[in-house]
Amino acid sequence: MTSANGPAAAPLPPRLIATDLDGTLLRDDKTVSDRTIAALAAAEKAGIDVFFVTGRPARWMDVVSDHVHGHGLAICGNGAAVVDLHGDEGGHIFVKVLPLERTDALDVVSILRTAAPGTSFAVERTGGIHHEPAYPPLQFDAASSVAPAEKLLAADCGLADQPVLKVLAHHPELSPDDFLALAREAVGGRASITRSSPTALLEISGPGVSKAGTLALCCAERGISPAEVVAFGDMPNDVEMLRWAGSSYAMGNAHPEAVAAASGRTVTNNDDGVAVVIEQILKARRPGST
Repeated sequence: MTSANGPAAAPLPPRLIATDLDGTLLRDDKTVSDRTIAALAAAEKAGIDVFFVTGRPARWMDVVSDHVHGHGLAICGNGAAVVDLHGDEGGHIFVKVLPLERTDALDVVSILRTAAPGTSFAVERTGGIHHEPAYPPLQFDAASSVAPAEKLLAADCGLADQPVLKVLAHHPELSPDDFLALAREAVGGRASITRSSPTALLEISGPGVSKAGTLALCCAERGISPAEVVAFGDMPNDVEMLRWAGSSYAMGNAHPEAVAAASGRTVTNNDDGVAVVIEQILKARRPGST
């Protein structure tokens, strides 16, 4: 391939694969297929690190913790935490936390209560989730406490030793994309707002916190450039990461924003789209491949 400035540089061999989980690596039934397990193991064996980069909290990572080889690290909470999934007996430890400051969280709650009446909130801390009475019941785990968000974020709430990873905001009537656009306009630069759910559920992190930003920090610590990263995703919370990585793939089931941000496309999560690309990458590395 050539450009106006002469021959284009050959792409660098990938050193790290960064993949979202829900709607991307995981099938819709929240399992990892045998084909995908084999592809992840083959990538690690070939010297390519695999990082799971997800909006999930660390306590929801059991489904993939056995498939983080060597380093044991994952990026959780849309970049709010780097977690060593093998860091404690039967559990995990937080390696890095990029919190949403309590006062910023309170500002966001106040703004959204005015901008989108009917919004209910949950507060995700390093020690668990806490939510308001009107917040929809959680599928995976019960709340540690139930109270108005202002009380959950109060300085004297007894949780000061647990940083806020993100605030979640749910609206019962607005469409997901309309709620996201409204919230971003109302909140401005006070926080980072994205979404990964098919419902009107927003995920609110500290200003500038994203999957891409925290992945960039992890890669810099390892001397890995963006050009050496292959990323996979399917939803608006993956957009920055898909743009940052040297090569990126939106899933066949991806949101239009993810498709627009990625440099390539693969098949759906239920068709093992991540594994398909990893297999192609490893095949291209073999001697004599064309």
